[in-house]
Amino acid sequence: MIVTLALTFALVAFAISLGLNLVRLLTAPTVTDRVLAVDTMTVNAIALIVLWGVRTGSALAFEAALLLALTGFVSTVAYCRHLLRGRIIE
Repeated sequence: MIVTLALTFALVAFAISLGLNLVRLLTAPTVTDRVLAVDTMTVNAIALIVLWGVRTGSALAFEAALLLALTGFVSTVAYCRHLLRGRIIE
């Protein structure tokens, strides 16, 4: 009972955090702020997927979270390299 309540609270908290990050993404003044907002949204989405996997007992959710983490990391690095150097591949 207490575990279900804690998981529900965590899911709601991360969902609210994801919504606040979306607001930050839409109102960010610079491109760097937008990149950080998207990266934080990726982390929050990973947390939501993992929590949902714990709640449902699904191992597939953990694999999906891992793929999202890898994709988010690579895309953040690529976009930052594009901002700094103007190209991704050297």
